[in-house]
Amino acid sequence: MLEVAAVVPLEGRVVRMTLSDGTVVERDLTDLLAGGGVYASIADDDSAFRRVSVDYGTLVWPGDVDIAPETLIWDGPTPDDAPTRSPEPFLRPQPPRD
Repeated sequence: MLEVAAVVPLEGRVVRMTLSDGTVVERDLTDLLAGGGVYASIADDDSAFRRVSVDYGTLVWPGDVDIAPETLIWDGPTPDDAPTRSPEPFLRPQPPRD
């Protein structure tokens, strides 16, 4: 199973993750964090969000905050064809068009 091997926080709530197979993907976590709750501290505080690190194959933050790797990599449960499928790289939101 793919895991997160390294992370770099980017602008806003976007992270660049290097996966265990060497794939590099970017994910905007804004919508995921918007629900508040356990994520409130990293959703509202830039410095808290930027303290992201990797532990046990997923992203973690101080205060026992983490996100399941399948959510980060696949945007949900691991797909049945995961061993033969690569995540889409560099998924970044597109700016609105005028």
